[in-house]
Amino acid sequence: MTVTGREITRLTAAETAASIASGDISAVETTQAHLDRIAAVDDRVHAFLHVDADGALAAAQAIDDSRAAGGELGPLAGVPLALKDIVAAKGMPTTCGSKILEGWMPPYDATVTRRLREAGVVVLGKTNMDEFAMGSSTEHSAYGPSHNPWDLTRIPGGSGGGSAAAVASYQAPIAIGTDTGGSIRQPAAVTGTVGVKPTYGGVSRYGLVALASSLDQAGPCARTVLDAALLHAAIAGHDPLDSTSIDAPVPDVVAAARSRDIRGMRIGVVKQFSGEGYQPGVEQRFREAVSLLEELGASVVEVDCPHFDYALPAYYLILPSECSSNLARFDAMRYGLRMGDDGTRSAEEVMALTRDAGFGAEAKRRIIIGTYALSSGYYDAYYGQAQKVRTLIARDFEAAFEQVDVLVSPTTPTTAFRLGERVDDPMAMYLADLCTIPSNLAGNASMSIPAGLSPDDGLPVGLQFIAPPMADDRLYRVGGAVETALADRWGHLLIDEAPEL
Repeated sequence: MTVTGREITRLTAAETAASIASGDISAVETTQAHLDRIAAVDDRVHAFLHVDADGALAAAQAIDDSRAAGGELGPLAGVPLALKDIVAAKGMPTTCGSKILEGWMPPYDATVTRRLREAGVVVLGKTNMDEFAMGSSTEHSAYGPSHNPWDLTRIPGGSGGGSAAAVASYQAPIAIGTDTGGSIRQPAAVTGTVGVKPTYGGVSRYGLVALASSLDQAGPCARTVLDAALLHAAIAGHDPLDSTSIDAPVPDVVAAARSRDIRGMRIGVVKQFSGEGYQPGVEQRFREAVSLLEELGASVVEVDCPHFDYALPAYYLILPSECSSNLARFDAMRYGLRMGDDGTRSAEEVMALTRDAGFGAEAKRRIIIGTYALSSGYYDAYYGQAQKVRTLIARDFEAAFEQVDVLVSPTTPTTAFRLGERVDDPMAMYLADLCTIPSNLAGNASMSIPAGLSPDDGLPVGLQFIAPPMADDRLYRVGGAVETALADRWGHLLIDEAPEL
């Protein structure tokens, strides 16, 4: 059977792995097809900051050699992947979208990267992102914005817009993102892809450059729920190198994704995630999705989570406070950029010049806010109070999950906005994460899947599911059921409607 490069890039990750295992295509052919796709379209999408063609082809050749020798291939062996540039990978630069780390080559792999390599996944390169994951649009990258494949004048979400754009533009079938306040789910929503924030501690954070240590979580980006589940299973599990890693069995997310049976499930519609500020087309697709859940046999009730209204201000005190501590390590003394070191300046002057040149405006804004919130006399009034609100939000979730199995909401209040539209209005930008932030504050598992196109502008709308900690399999069960029902209704996956670049 002859398969063209274009056809290879249209395969799902599950189909790609099966085709490689059967010998219909080789891992090298698959990798080359995606490298060719990157060369053809990424000058317009700008999903990648670094492409490791030689390394990817060598990894692919190793998979082909293993298969030829009769070796057993894993469920993702030979599948190409795009890696967010906040995850350390030996042999590839890790910049976190910032000039202050330009050219830094980690001497080790993050646990996520190591597990991907062990699973036979082929890492194509590193994807663009908002600087140190601070942003909702990928416009705060020091290397220029990424573009939404559905409309190149619009944002692909953030901070992991590069990973979502790579998947949506068929440059990679799967990708890794990180989610601190919605940075996997929000890009998935606006690019018509699937994005999952696993339970906090369910996937190791070792080797992820920290933004806010109590919030950050790596997770999968994909075009289907099953692909996301396969990737989730490959990277999840306890890691003794991460003190926050959960020492418990990983839920069987792959079986859940294949189940697609939600009869008898109790679904809660979050009262707080609707009303003013929500685009009419987003609300319309959400109501249709809720009706579909009932058609599939689930019972739907409204759930009141009153403290969710305070999630956004609490998050924007906790995150800057933690980032001001974490980013203090970038001092020009040990690695990364160094400015003004001509022998006439003190260490403090070099440090100040380096940080001024190396950090962008949004990073500086959040560092200053966080430093103020943690300063003497203000810690209890700001950071301490925000942590109390965080506890109340977690209790809201606990009360809700006594009534229902899964919560459902829009992923974002609007579809993708235009590049430049909110870049000078931080508050408008922060509102893009209104629905996603509570899950990070409480450590819940969450997923975004496509719910259709908004009748307002023809752009993708995301549907969010939220499950209790370590109940990630519930997300895949309900997500797989809705995805299948919608694909049957439309005759294809939503991503198949994306314009040809």
